[in-house]
Amino acid sequence: MRSFARGLALAARRRPLEATLAFLAVAVGLYVIAGPFVVVRYPPMTDLPFHAAVTSTLRHYLDPAWHFREQFTLQPFAAPYLSSYVLGALLMLALPTVTAVKIATALTLAMLPVGLAVLFHGMKKSPLLGLLGLGFVWANLTHWGFVNFMGACGLFAMTIGLTMRLLDAPTRAKQVGLTAALIVLFFTHVFRFPFALAAVAGTAVVLYPATRRARPVLLPLALGTAVFLAWMRVRPAEIAGSFGPIAVHPERLKELAGFLFGGLTDPAEAKGVERSARVLAVTAIVCLGALFVERRHRGRTRREWAFDVGAALVPISCAAVFLGLFLVLPMQIGTWWYVYPREATVAAFLALGAFPDLPKAGAVRAMVVISIGAAVASMGSVVVKAYAAFDRATADFQAITAQIPQAPRLLYLVHDHTGSARSTTPFIHLPSWVQAERGGWQSFHFAIFGASPLRYRDPRAPGAVVPPPVPHRWEWQPNLFDVNKQGPFFDWFLVRSQRTPEAQFRGDPAIVPVDHVGGWWLYRRVGDPAP
Repeated sequence: MRSFARGLALAARRRPLEATLAFLAVAVGLYVIAGPFVVVRYPPMTDLPFHAAVTSTLRHYLDPAWHFREQFTLQPFAAPYLSSYVLGALLMLALPTVTAVKIATALTLAMLPVGLAVLFHGMKKSPLLGLLGLGFVWANLTHWGFVNFMGACGLFAMTIGLTMRLLDAPTRAKQVGLTAALIVLFFTHVFRFPFALAAVAGTAVVLYPATRRARPVLLPLALGTAVFLAWMRVRPAEIAGSFGPIAVHPERLKELAGFLFGGLTDPAEAKGVERSARVLAVTAIVCLGALFVERRHRGRTRREWAFDVGAALVPISCAAVFLGLFLVLPMQIGTWWYVYPREATVAAFLALGAFPDLPKAGAVRAMVVISIGAAVASMGSVVVKAYAAFDRATADFQAITAQIPQAPRLLYLVHDHTGSARSTTPFIHLPSWVQAERGGWQSFHFAIFGASPLRYRDPRAPGAVVPPPVPHRWEWQPNLFDVNKQGPFFDWFLVRSQRTPEAQFRGDPAIVPVDHVGGWWLYRRVGDPAP
């Protein structure tokens, strides 16, 4: 550790400007990624409460006071979306639930700038260009809570960068690094994994004229392929959905920008995106101009030209592939919804690989880095403001849920979705934080889809205590609740509504009101719930 610190200090003395810019990039990254999590207790990310519940289940699975083992079986390899959950569960050993989940989520999102920095490093460009990845940290998919997908985008870029470095100058450490990145990607988002294997192989082919090497990537590819084939044999049927009829939809190009951003209703988000796009265009022109002014294109060997051209072709080709998937994939595959819109984000993110290298001249280099940092920080400030407002909007939720005991059997209904700056409701799964922090049962869980690392036990199995099944899209249609069908199992009832939900509980006199705070209503059952 001391030698590493001495190495950093020596590098800073030798290249003080580069060290200063690196420090600036880290500071901006901390603000953009961590800032929104600091100002809010429960982030308004639609699916994050369920990610928190899954994380808590892994942490407390063997603790009988939380009652998770009675409900769930684990399928960590069959549905291997584990990396952020395992990270969060480990953090929970020392930190409160909410803090651990927010740190794990922030670290997963950090893969976007880090992965892009590794990609640029592999392309023999400045890793400082990883700052560009911060512009996608709070894309629309992040606000939805598709954290694993966003982290996988960064890991995908990382695997390409590591492949380039391995082919350029092979070492055992780089080979191990590439293998590890592929495995982490597999356990982050398995549907990105086969594309990553193809990208590693494709990079070796494209760079072969420059490197004359392919053997160094064979072992990582062989191990990755073996893992993927093993998964194919055990994957749940719910994941193996049909693609349906495939057709090209060029009209989707008009929807592209809307799928990238728009998670907030605040007009400041759109203005920030437009401003950042202009900065991106201007700085790219400056960097390209500096390439010729500084005559970096002269005196290069044939191998260097072949490597540079091949390295530029790889991310552009990957972006083109994902853009093609955006145009042809359906909206739903098996249990997976919102399929083709996701490809817009990964295509645009990888297209950043075409950005020219930073200028060598110190003043111009600093100007470009500072301009990019200011642009992404401005976008981050919009999210910080919106998330701080959501903390105030959920003060009533925090107050009323403080009255719910450990391990409740909680049924929740969300009728009212107003009161946030989100374009998609952040309230729909908000009560899942109760299960994350206190354990117990809840009326709806992603485990019913079969594509989560958790699956509900067979209710007939010895010792199983599983909530009753609910109709399809139950969570979006609270009026489907029938107190005599779904109610008997539960002992606590939490409702968000602009008016009293008393009528929904009138059929069961054992359910009595407890409190009403803001937009939330809390009821409980007098006596024991049904077994």
